[in-house]
Amino acid sequence: MGTFGFESTAEEVTADLDLSGKTYVVTGCNSGIGLETARVLALRGAHVIGTARTEQKAREAVGERGTALECELSDPPSVRRCAAALRAFERPLDAIICNAGIMALPSPQPKFGLDLQLLTNHIGHFLLVTEAMDRLAPDGRVVMVSSGAHFMAPESGIEFDNLSGEKDYSPFKQYGQSKLANVLFAKELARRWATTRRTANALHPGVIRTNLGRHAREQVDGFLQTARTKTIPQGAATQCLVATRPEVATTTGEYFSDCRIAPTSPLAQSAELAARLWERSEQIAAELPRA
Repeated sequence: MGTFGFESTAEEVTADLDLSGKTYVVTGCNSGIGLETARVLALRGAHVIGTARTEQKAREAVGERGTALECELSDPPSVRRCAAALRAFERPLDAIICNAGIMALPSPQPKFGLDLQLLTNHIGHFLLVTEAMDRLAPDGRVVMVSSGAHFMAPESGIEFDNLSGEKDYSPFKQYGQSKLANVLFAKELARRWATTRRTANALHPGVIRTNLGRHAREQVDGFLQTARTKTIPQGAATQCLVATRPEVATTTGEYFSDCRIAPTSPLAQSAELAARLWERSEQIAAELPRA
């Protein structure tokens, strides 16, 4: 893996792999790096189960060679239906790539008492993975697409007394909190799977111009003018690497950037915070509607 780095593309990190017979779930498969990830995995012979907010969007992305599922991450019944479909799938899942997300909503939009970014980016994926994990292969992988924005999370890491965001809202603080939650989720999942061959890792895909920044276009465009950006094929590389490369088959509980293990914020290394978030996420999931 020493040959892969910032400029590597998803095609390059998978070029020598034959993924025939393998099955990968990609959330948010219909645009940006999710679309590129789904395309490249299929190119290497994998069966891709692509999810999007509607089945039609997913179908347009994966075509007839893949499986299209609706999974609106902010709608618990939709997520539960998707998880049920995954549990019923005829083949084990080699990886669940939790790619979908929203970023920097300009004002609080609480839903079910939760900030919409936290609900979509963390709780929706938590619900999907925990309800579908029985279908994960014995050596299956969970890949959480987080962000370097997890460094922007609140000082406490997770504001358990302000999960709606209504007490003290900042678009990028709340986004950073949701991305920190992605890292902590992977960390705690890895701990729980310590005696198995399953792995869970998080990653920063890079700074990429996609529609993810549509809610804060002015700020994002200003940042993009000074940041070192990646193309969409480069942005999809790290998640494809973490999901497929044999060299990382036993690597778990880590955070990747530019196709290699990278440092996180101190908060992201807190096993105590990860365990507390898992417990609270379980409570939230149990209270969310089922239909």
